[in-house]
Amino acid sequence: MQLSTLLNTLHPVEVIGRSDIEINSIQFDSRLVGDGDLFVAQSGTSVDGHTFITHCISQGAKAIVLSNRDFLASDDNVTYILVKDTNEALGLLACEWYGNPSKHLTLVGVTGTNGKTTIATLLYKLTRGMGEKAGLLSTVVNYVDDEAVPSTHTTPDALALNALLARMVEAGCRYAFMEVSSHSIAQARVAGLDFDGAIFTNLTRDHIDYHKTFDNYRDTKKLLFDRLKKNAFAITNRDDKNGMVMVQNTRSHIYTYSTRSLANFKGIILEEGFDGMLLSINNQEVFVPLIGRFNTSNLLAIYGTAVSLGFDKTEVLRVLSTLEAVNGRFETIHSSKGWTAVVDYAHTPDAVDNVIKTINDIRKADSRLITVVGCGGNRDKGKRPMMASIACKGSDQLILTSDNPRDEEPVDILNDMVAGLTKKELEKTLVIEDRFSAIKTACTLAQKNDVILVAGKGHENYQIIKGVKHHFDDHEVVKQCL
Repeated sequence: MQLSTLLNTLHPVEVIGRSDIEINSIQFDSRLVGDGDLFVAQSGTSVDGHTFITHCISQGAKAIVLSNRDFLASDDNVTYILVKDTNEALGLLACEWYGNPSKHLTLVGVTGTNGKTTIATLLYKLTRGMGEKAGLLSTVVNYVDDEAVPSTHTTPDALALNALLARMVEAGCRYAFMEVSSHSIAQARVAGLDFDGAIFTNLTRDHIDYHKTFDNYRDTKKLLFDRLKKNAFAITNRDDKNGMVMVQNTRSHIYTYSTRSLANFKGIILEEGFDGMLLSINNQEVFVPLIGRFNTSNLLAIYGTAVSLGFDKTEVLRVLSTLEAVNGRFETIHSSKGWTAVVDYAHTPDAVDNVIKTINDIRKADSRLITVVGCGGNRDKGKRPMMASIACKGSDQLILTSDNPRDEEPVDILNDMVAGLTKKELEKTLVIEDRFSAIKTACTLAQKNDVILVAGKGHENYQIIKGVKHHFDDHEVVKQCL
C-alpha cells in the first residue's frame, strides 16, 4: 500500500520525506521490522519504541511514525511522520491497512469490570443460534465464524485486532462482538473502529495499578460511549451507580437494563437452583441454564442488545434458553459424594462477593461453603485484604492460596490477604501456598451438600511463577480430587 494512502487517515503534524513509496507492512515491534516496512514508535509503560528507530532503519524500515521530535532526522531513504499520539496512529493505520473491516460489520463492544466475557460470548452464540454468521473477540478465545483463534489479551493490539476483523468480513460474518478493556481504550488499540453499539456491565475496583485512581479507570471506560456515533446504541446497567454516568455524554440511542428498577429491559428471578434460573424478562418467562443475579443482568444486556439489533423478541428468548455458561464462569462440577464445586474467574472484590452471594442464595440450609481464593502478583495490592475479608464473611471455611504470583513471593501476597481478616475470621481460615494442595484440601473437607468455590482463575490453564508459565487448570485439579 502507498504511504500517501495511509497518511490520509492520520492527519500528521509533519511529514519529512517522500510519501509516494510502497509500504510492505506495518510494525510496532522492532524485532519484526523488515525491508520496506513502516515502524510505529510507541511509548509503552516500560519501553519507549523511539529508542529502536535507528535499529529499525538498519533493518530496512522506509517510514517511521513518531511523536518525539528529538528522534527526527534527515535521511533521504526514510520518511518520518510526526504525530501527536503514536498509539492512536497505530490504531488508525491498522484500520486503513486492513480496509476498515469494522465498517463492514455490525460491531458491538462490551466494557465494564465484570461480565464482559459472558456477554460478548453469549451474544456471539445467540447470533449464530439465530442463523447469522458472527465473530467474537474475547479473553477466553476468539472466533471467526466457527473457527477458534487462540486469545492472548482481552482486547488484542490494533494490528491483530483489525486482522481478525478483516478475516471475519472475508468469512461472511455480519456481526462481531468484542470485549473492550480499559487498557485497550487507554492505549488506543480500538482507535478508528466503527462501533454500532456498546454495552456497560458494571464498575468496581480493578486495574488501579495501571490507572492509579478509580476515577481514571471510570473515565477511561466512559470514552467508549463518548465516541459512539449518532445512530449507534448504548445499553447500560441502571443497577450500577456508574451506569448512567457512562452514557451522560453519548450521542447514541440510550437503553437501560435492570433487575431492581424501571428500565427498557427488566428482569426478575422467579426460581433458582444449581441447574439454572426461571426468569421473567419484560414479563416473558424463560428458563436459562445460568445462575445468579449477576447473570440475570448479563442476560438482560444480551437480550437488550439482540432486540436493538432487530432480532425477533420471542426467537431471542428461545435461543437464550439454550445458552450455557462460558468456560470458567460459574461452572459447576458435581461429586459422587454429594458435594458441588463451582469454578469461577472471580478475581475482584465485587466478583467474589457476587459469586458467594449467589451460592449462598441457592445452597441447602445444612450445607457449608468452602472458598478457595488467591490474588495475582504484580497487580493492585489494595484489593487483597478486601477480597480475603469478603470471601471469609460469606464462607464457612476459607482457604487462601496462590493465584499467578508472577514475580512476587507468594507468601507476601498471602500476608497482604491475611491482613484483611479479624482474629475470629482467622480461626476459620487456612493458608496453603500451593494451589493444588489448597484445592485438594477443600475437596477432602467437603461433605454431602457442601459447595466448594474455586475462585480467581476460571478459564486460565496456567500459573505464572517467577516469570515462568506452568500448566495449571482448576477444573482438572477438582476432577482429579473426585
